[in-house]
Amino acid sequence: MASQDWFDKDFYKILGVSKDVPAEELKKVYRKLARKYHPDSNSGDSGAEAKFKEVSEAYSVLSDVAQRKEYDQVRAMGGGARFTAGGQGQQGGFNDAFSGMFGGGGASGRGQNYSFQQGGFDDPFGGLFGGGRGGQSGFGRSSGGFQGFGGPSKGQDIVSAVTVDFMEAVHGETMTLQTGEGRTVKVKIPAGVADAQKIRLRGKGYPSPDGGEPGDIVLTVTVGKHAVFEREGLNLRVFVPVTFVEAALGATIEVPTVDGEQVKLKVAAGTPSGRVLRVKGRGIHTAKGDGDLLAVVQVAVPSHLDADAREALEKFAALAPTENPRADMLAKARR
Repeated sequence: MASQDWFDKDFYKILGVSKDVPAEELKKVYRKLARKYHPDSNSGDSGAEAKFKEVSEAYSVLSDVAQRKEYDQVRAMGGGARFTAGGQGQQGGFNDAFSGMFGGGGASGRGQNYSFQQGGFDDPFGGLFGGGRGGQSGFGRSSGGFQGFGGPSKGQDIVSAVTVDFMEAVHGETMTLQTGEGRTVKVKIPAGVADAQKIRLRGKGYPSPDGGEPGDIVLTVTVGKHAVFEREGLNLRVFVPVTFVEAALGATIEVPTVDGEQVKLKVAAGTPSGRVLRVKGRGIHTAKGDGDLLAVVQVAVPSHLDADAREALEKFAALAPTENPRADMLAKARR
């Protein structure tokens, strides 16, 4: 069931969105706020850490269709009925369902902390709750829904976030999660996972208190930036500098790929800055399809010329066509 916090917390107000905000806009707002208040970007700032937790909690509920519907229903009650926590081993009431959020003990004393063994990651869960690298992270619990009336209830979900670097997201990775009870869970980050994508491990959450199916583990993935590549859907964009001579006369250049190889591209004579050269099938690879590599040409202008080079360039300028490359733009601006 939902926590009493659902009566008291306005998740829409926390995220600064309207109650009819669409999912895509909700995601954009959350990503902006998460980047702003992430502990890794606000070292030692307890206020930012608290805000990050608050924003993450709000998004974890509103981004889940079922939980958002349940939340809206609870809020519509206007704080009327207030349920108390259940006894030991029972499904908690409104006041108890989130008692374990962020590793807290809660009224029923069932809070659990989860630590992580590194499996190719530099403690990707570190920083979620302000912890340093190699530390422990507390998982929150989500609601199992209004269940348990007329049948066994589902166990509560474990909800958290994971940060992976760009290449780990491209190629996929596997990590090992170990609970305080000694239970080990393998978490597979699929190749091509996107930023803000959710990964659900069914049946890996808290057990049901009355013989129903266990809850799930729900992870929201944050993908780090890369120094060279930018992702656009399944495509990858890379900005490729070329010299003025290469752009003017044409050339064959080498461009990097995320597979570690280099591909050769032909730059046609007279190629302008900003032209996109497409390499089919060298973008993101997923089970649903493959993207392309988009190489954006950028003409590099030399910052220093010696006397001979300057003289040669001045001779070229005297022989070059005299048309104004900005004439079309200026004409359109007057319309």
